[in-house]
Amino acid sequence: MDSSATSAVPLSGEREELLAESALHAAIPEGLFALGELDVLYDDRAAALWTFMNPDGRPSFTPTMLRDFEAWQDLIGQGFGPGKVPLRYLILGSRARDVFCFGGDLELFQRLIRDRDRDGLVRYGHRCCAILDRNIRTLDIPMLTVGLVQGAALGGGFEALLSFDYIIAERQATFGLPEIMFGLYPGMGAHALLARKLGSAMADRIIVSNQTYTAEEMYEMGIVHALAEPGDGVNAVRDFLKKSDRRHAGLVGSRRAIKEVWKLDVAELNRITEMWAETALELSETDLKVMNRLVAAQARLAERIAAA
Repeated sequence: MDSSATSAVPLSGEREELLAESALHAAIPEGLFALGELDVLYDDRAAALWTFMNPDGRPSFTPTMLRDFEAWQDLIGQGFGPGKVPLRYLILGSRARDVFCFGGDLELFQRLIRDRDRDGLVRYGHRCCAILDRNIRTLDIPMLTVGLVQGAALGGGFEALLSFDYIIAERQATFGLPEIMFGLYPGMGAHALLARKLGSAMADRIIVSNQTYTAEEMYEMGIVHALAEPGDGVNAVRDFLKKSDRRHAGLVGSRRAIKEVWKLDVAELNRITEMWAETALELSETDLKVMNRLVAAQARLAERIAAA
């Protein structure tokens, strides 16, 4: 059949929608859906990219998890944004039952500290800071980022959430920065972001208290933006997307204005990480034993999650 005749046949509205949807999904880099420790789903109706951490082992930011996050950000930048696949919302949650993320790879930290490997600690920290910085800048895409918390967000897991525009937490979720219990402090964003969000005095109180905070307490402070009933976090995010859609441009602009006032750049994050590495090398054997007990507790929880 002549191709011009084929193209002249009008398509039904449904067929046009199917073709448009097929072309849309074909433009998304395939590698985005093949990451080992991140499950990614795209909702074209809301122009929302849902991502869930699915860790292999302890729900922490291991080097393999960081590698997936780096690829995730690169692939999103390649496939989405103005002139590409539409992206209005980026959501991050976790598949680990009762845990969002325990944060930094404490097992790796112990090894690097015992080896006196300052460069290794700094490299790890700089990788985290680069990921955090790109998320704060929303990958230079005019979108809103949403952290979905359905369990414990501790240490670097809490720090990572602070880089999102909005945090939606189920009521049983908990938040904390436990690093002070083994003589350290969070070195990849907590000081910079909490000080800007809450002021330096409150930031210091949270960082040195070793206190675990409830979702309600974080909501009262303004860190959590919306609360959901247990098991209803995904629906709460969907409701947020619907309510935000008409105001999307204004919300994106408002968040950009806030970040302009912050004057936070990756160089500041890196300097704090380098200070953190120096402090880590001063930890005593007793401190490292406390850290090791925490690693063991995390490993046991990971085993229970895997067996469930």
